[in-house]
Amino acid sequence: MSAIQPEARPVSAWRYSNVRSRAPLRLGLGGGGTDLAPYCDDYGGVVLNATIDRYAYAHLSARDDEMILFKADDLGRDEMLPCNLDFNICDGLLLHRAVYRHMMLHHNGGRAVPLTITTTIDVPAGSGLGASSALTVALIEAFVVAMQLPLGPYDIAQLAFEIERVQLGLMGGKQDQYAAAFGGFNFIEFLKGGVGVIVNPLRLRTSYLNEFESSLVICFSGQSRESADIIKQQVGGLKQLDDSTIHAMHAIKAHATEMKSFLLAGRVRSTADVLRQSWLSKKETASSVSNSNVERLLEVAMQAGAWAGKVSGAGGGGFIMLLTDPEKRFGLIRTLNEAGGEASAVKLTFEGVEAWAVPE
Repeated sequence: MSAIQPEARPVSAWRYSNVRSRAPLRLGLGGGGTDLAPYCDDYGGVVLNATIDRYAYAHLSARDDEMILFKADDLGRDEMLPCNLDFNICDGLLLHRAVYRHMMLHHNGGRAVPLTITTTIDVPAGSGLGASSALTVALIEAFVVAMQLPLGPYDIAQLAFEIERVQLGLMGGKQDQYAAAFGGFNFIEFLKGGVGVIVNPLRLRTSYLNEFESSLVICFSGQSRESADIIKQQVGGLKQLDDSTIHAMHAIKAHATEMKSFLLAGRVRSTADVLRQSWLSKKETASSVSNSNVERLLEVAMQAGAWAGKVSGAGGGGFIMLLTDPEKRFGLIRTLNEAGGEASAVKLTFEGVEAWAVPE
């Protein structure tokens, strides 16, 4: 028996017809890769991540013609389509197309409505900060507010995962969608057998949190990377029961748990020691996780006083995150920029995806 679809509602009857949203990007401190199937299904995975003051943005507005306009302003791309659902979601601006089509099919009775959907992201594509998943979450939340849908953060994260990984077939794990939907400093558990996800917010003392944030530096390596190739290699090792890949994943999972304990105790220096070990384990999961430029910038950073560093995300480029003595942070940033990186301080954020009606 087919599911009963809600009655179609014209866009003029929606609660809001001009909505903006934003979802935070994240730094992956530990456990990254253990949220990949089949590892998390077979063994259970854990990830420690924190959202930062970099965002993916979406803007949804009604049109008075019979067209749909998808725009990615940061990419300089746009697509004007007839107002129907007869388009391929695997062409063009995939995330825009897939989210719009899903919302029309499942929450608007299968009726297409004329909209302009515009997006931007604060960082380049392939940053390693979970930008594509944050964008998917932002797009979904814009529809949730515009249509007053009863979807909470777990629902939104799971839907984003299904759109990206199932409908579009994009390679990747599960952590990015949950980080963007919930926001904050989280220890996320991916239960064995794929039976569920638990997001555990870390309740750090303010002084511990301030010390960690003051120790943190991010540096864009100048190289965007295609995470799918790295993830494909990691998943291949897991499916083939490659001992070295599975052993490295076990170590990465243990490191995430250890980092959580040190952070809760305010031991930032010990957290950095585990971060360094985690980076060594991560490089064992796929040969393309690191490259000469990443290694060069990490070496520059260590010589300038960094305690430890690792690439955020799948690897291969994008952003490097580093921990250092706060009194050496300014000099570290300056040295990395002189060496060709794009380094800066960064602030942690504690709000997940947000959407609001544009004031009249």
